[in-house]
Formats: sequence, structure tokens, C-alpha cells
Amino acid sequence: MSSAAPVPVSAALSAPVPVPEAADAALLSAVTRAVEDAGATLRDRWTRHARGVSLAEVVGALQANDDAVLAVLREPLLQARPGSRWAEDELAGGALPPGEWWVVDPAEGNINHVHGMADWAVTATLVRDNRPELTVVHLPLTGDTYTATAGGGARRNGRPLTVSARTDLAAALTGTGQAKPGEDARTLRRIGDSVTAMLLNGLVVRVSVPATLQLVHVAAGSTDAFWQFSDVRSGLVAGALLVSEAGGTVTDLAGAPWTPASRDFLAAAPGVHAAARAVLAPLA
Repeated sequence: MSSAAPVPVSAALSAPVPVPEAADAALLSAVTRAVEDAGATLRDRWTRHARGVSLAEVVGALQANDDAVLAVLREPLLQARPGSRWAEDELAGGALPPGEWWVVDPAEGNINHVHGMADWAVTATLVRDNRPELTVVHLPLTGDTYTATAGGGARRNGRPLTVSARTDLAAALTGTGQAKPGEDARTLRRIGDSVTAMLLNGLVVRVSVPATLQLVHVAAGSTDAFWQFSDVRSGLVAGALLVSEAGGTVTDLAGAPWTPASRDFLAAAPGVHAAARAVLAPLA
């Protein structure tokens, strides 16, 4: 693994290093097609009732969803960017080795899908030298597709996204959630303490999964901030790029620009970011 410092996500607004414009547009189009096709596979597997009773049955259903989507998504993405590599473990965190990597969640919010709920998506993000460069998030049930490229802005169904103009944390709708099953007790206590702290300082706190579906709302200006005590890449890279390209501020809880190597995460509208960090930083 490279010892070079990862390039922060926030640098996308000031120092983009995109592929040439025409190639960038062609790549985004190819990735969008692949992710939307994969979304159709996941949509066809969805039911309005929960599947599985025992833990083993639920885990089996989760894995079956992942396998079905990856079977139609992996090769098109690798072919769309020759020489790129695949980050195998969707629950892994930390910096990636140098080069271009696909960080994919074939069923972001898989647990919701298996339980017959609607909050799930397919995500694919191209990460170059630990910097998200391009992302596509598709919600098959609504048909919405969120896209972003470094230095090229964020969009929903082709229309530009802009984060909230809110400046008062007391009026803010914020959110957090568990990053993955089996979090350690210290992390779970911090989640609970952070919800209490934000309820005392903000207006409303949403606690839900998955992270990406909360972050698209931050990028769209529908909610004002999202934080997580986690470094799970697949849940954060897509939303980090969307929020930063929509004009938001993405850091760790110490205030440093967020990278996949960061241990925690805060994405917020600029007007409430400092106040939200002041509430949460003591818990980090």
C-alpha cells in the first residue's frame, strides 16, 4: 500500500484531475448504463414482504442479491475503464493502493431490500489514487439516478444538485446510522451519544441505513448534514463526491478533508458544517 498521502475529496472543487472531457462523458454514460441495468436485476428480486426468518436465511438472501447484481455489473465496469481494479470487500475501509479502483455496493441498503422496504440502491464509484473521480447511484424503485464527476458537478436525472442554504443548526435536519453489522461496543455507544447530542442542538435526527441514501439527500439540499463513525468505503465514497460537487463540505470530525483513510465522516451544507462538527467532535 502506498505511503503517499491520499488526495482529499474537497480538492475536487479546486484542483480537479479529470480524464479529458469527451472521455469523461463517455465513461459516465457507460457506467450509468451498467448501474441502471444492474438496478433492474435488483428490482426484479424485490418483494413487498420480508424474506428469511433465521439469521442464516437473512444472510443467505443478502448474499444472493449481491451475487445476482455483481454477475451483471462487474465486467461492464472493468471494461469501461481498462486497467482499473475491483475493491472486493464492500465492507472494507481505509486507503486503497495507488491506481484506479471500482468501489461498488451492488445492493446498498441490502438489509432494507430483504425486509421488503424501499430504501436501497446500486452504487459504483471510480476511485483514482484514493480520490473519488466519478460516481453513479441508481434507485431502481423511483428510477432516480444520481451522478457526479470530480470538477464536473453533481446531478439527479441530469439536473444539477445544490446543497442546503441553511445556516442555523437549530433548524437543521441531520442524519447518521450504523455502517455495518457487528460494530464494536465503543462505536455503538458513540452513535447513541451523537444522536443525543445532535437532538439537543439540531431540529430532527434521522437514524437509518444506508449511508448513501442519506447522503444523496444532503447533496440535493433536502437534509443538512450526515455523519458516521466509520471508514467503510462503499457507503461513503459515492456520497462524498456527490455532496462535495453539490457545494457541500466533506471532512472528518477533526475538520480535515475527508479521504478513504479517514476514521470518521461529516458531510454538510457549508452553513451548518462548523456547528455540526462542534457538536460531534468531542465524541470522536
